[in-house]
Amino acid sequence: MPHCNKKMLSFFITTKCNLCCIYCYNAKERNAMIEQSVSIHIAKYAIDWYFANNESRHIRFYGPGEPTQEFDIMKEITQYAKSHKNGGDRVTVEIQTNGVFTEEVRSWILENVDILWVSFDGTKDIQNYNRPFLPQFKKLFNNKKPADVLEENVIWLNKNNTNKKIMVGARVTITNSNINKQKELVDYFFSLGIRHVWTNPLFYSVGQAPVVTDKRKMEQFSFDMDKYVDEYLPAYYYAKEKDLFWGSFLTINFDGESDYHCRCCTPLAAPHITTDGYISACDMALMGENAHHMDCFIVAKWNDETKQFDWDTDKVKALNSRKSTLMEDCKKCPAKLHCGGCCLGESVNEFGKLDGHNKAKCKAIIRLYKELGPCSPYPYLHP
Repeated sequence: MPHCNKKMLSFFITTKCNLCCIYCYNAKERNAMIEQSVSIHIAKYAIDWYFANNESRHIRFYGPGEPTQEFDIMKEITQYAKSHKNGGDRVTVEIQTNGVFTEEVRSWILENVDILWVSFDGTKDIQNYNRPFLPQFKKLFNNKKPADVLEENVIWLNKNNTNKKIMVGARVTITNSNINKQKELVDYFFSLGIRHVWTNPLFYSVGQAPVVTDKRKMEQFSFDMDKYVDEYLPAYYYAKEKDLFWGSFLTINFDGESDYHCRCCTPLAAPHITTDGYISACDMALMGENAHHMDCFIVAKWNDETKQFDWDTDKVKALNSRKSTLMEDCKKCPAKLHCGGCCLGESVNEFGKLDGHNKAKCKAIIRLYKELGPCSPYPYLHP
C-alpha cells in the first residue's frame, strides 16, 4: 500500500526531550524557544473534526520532543479518542518514541498502544553515542545509560506482550557509526524480539533557510548513499532469512503504485497538530509559527475565537498537486510510481521548493527498485 494511504491524526505532542541526539534535525529550533506542549482543548477539537471527516481512527504521537515526556496529556488524548461516540471503539494508537521512559509509562503503553516505533540506532555503544541523556535526566534512571533503559523496556514489552496486541518495531537512523553494521544490527534486533525495522539514511537538519543556501552545512554533512545501499541489500536478504523485515525509507512505496510520495501530499487525511496550534502536513515542519522555508507545510491555524482551524486551501492544493508524474526530473524515471518524487520534507528543506531533486537519493532509489522491484504490502507502514 503506498505510504500516502497511511491515514491518521498525528500529535506533535511536546518540545520537551530527555535525550540530546547528536544529529537531531530540530534541536536548534527547540532550544531557541520556551518548552511547550499541545493544547488539550485543541487536541480534542482536532479529534472531533477528524473523526467527522475521515474513516480512519488511527492516532499517532510524535515529536518534536519525546512524546512520553507529556505522559498525562498523551493519556488524556488517548482516552478521549477511545471513548469518542463517533467510532472510538475502533481507535488504534501509534507512538514514535526514544524508548527511554519509566516503568509506569511502559505498563500503560502495553495496555493502550498498538504500534510502538522506537528510535533505536543499534547496539549499546552506538545508541549511547548517538543518543545520550541530557544531564538532568541521568538521576531519574539511577545513572543508567539511555541504551540500558531502552533495551530493558523493549525486552519487557515483548516478554509481557502475551496477547500480541502491541507491535514493537525499530526506526533506525543510519549514520557513519552504523552504516557498515547493518547485518550485525539484524542479529541484535532479532535477539530483542524485534521483527520490524525501518532504516532511515541520515538527512540534513532543519534550519531557517534551505540547505542549498548554506554552504557550511553542506560541507559539514557527511553521508555515503552508495555505501548505504551496498550495506543495506545484504542486510535486507539476511533479515528475510530470519523472518525479520528490514525496510528502508527509500523503499516505502515499493509495495504499491502512487505518484504521491507520502502523506504530506494529503494533509486533510493525515493532519499533524503542532504544539503552537497549527496543522502541519509534514514531520519535518514541527512548528507553525516562524516555519521559515518549511511554511508550505503549515496548512491551518487554530482560531481561538471561532474554536476551529482556519485552513489555507491554496497550500492544500499545492501539496495535492505535487506528483511524480508531473515533476520534470521524475517523468522518465522507472521508479516514479514506486517513489513519488522522493521525500517531500527533505526536498523542501534542501532546495526550498516542492519539486527539489536530490540526485544521490534518486540514484539510490532507482538502484534499490531495480534490485528489489515491487513487493507485497508492508505489514506496518513507516512511522
